[in-house]
Amino acid sequence: MLTLAFDTSSQTVAVAILRENAILYDTIINIDLNHSEVLLPVINQACLQTGIKIADVDLFACTIGPGSFTGLRMGAGTLKGLMLATGKPAAGVSSLAALALNAGKSSKIICSVMDAGRGQVYLARFAYKENGDLAQLCEDKVLNPADMEHDSDEDVIFIGDGAVKYADIITSTNNKKISIASALQQYIRASSVGILGIEKYKRNELLDARTFVPIYLRSADAVMKKSLFQQ
Repeated sequence: MLTLAFDTSSQTVAVAILRENAILYDTIINIDLNHSEVLLPVINQACLQTGIKIADVDLFACTIGPGSFTGLRMGAGTLKGLMLATGKPAAGVSSLAALALNAGKSSKIICSVMDAGRGQVYLARFAYKENGDLAQLCEDKVLNPADMEHDSDEDVIFIGDGAVKYADIITSTNNKKISIASALQQYIRASSVGILGIEKYKRNELLDARTFVPIYLRSADAVMKKSLFQQ
């Protein structure tokens, strides 16, 4: 099975192609939110380098939030277009879950933190179960960095551009059980989106191109979502 996966939920564009779980192509480009100019050319480049045509793809996977309103809108529109043009299924993946995969099969609690702008962050916690599946421990949240729970009796690794940006707040308690992942791991890889998308495909958790909308956590973003996606 061939999967084309992409992420536009932050200031980067990421695209990957997988055959089953084997990664054939995986790139991430920091484009400072100009998603509309970059996403389709990068998808085309991925297809050229792998010798794969869009018609060959069996599954599309894309992050559907939380994240940048502009980026998510662009990603969702592209995903809908691909679904309608090809008739192929698609899986929507949590941005925070995809980010958690950057930590690898960690024994620690993984706290994904994305910069939400406006002085806020998107946050969710994850841990690997004994069977190797990633489990989400709390609902996605949007909150002020000072309100992040960062004093823990358990080993926790914070990961994401929000964790890097607000590292001084996270480490303010000098808790030795808390660590921050490298800045090299702060952005979502599309290969992670693909892996999670394949898992959703196997569980038949697929999107309906006619009805799905990105997931926004802020009321102002939700108002824009309603006006732009439900016309």
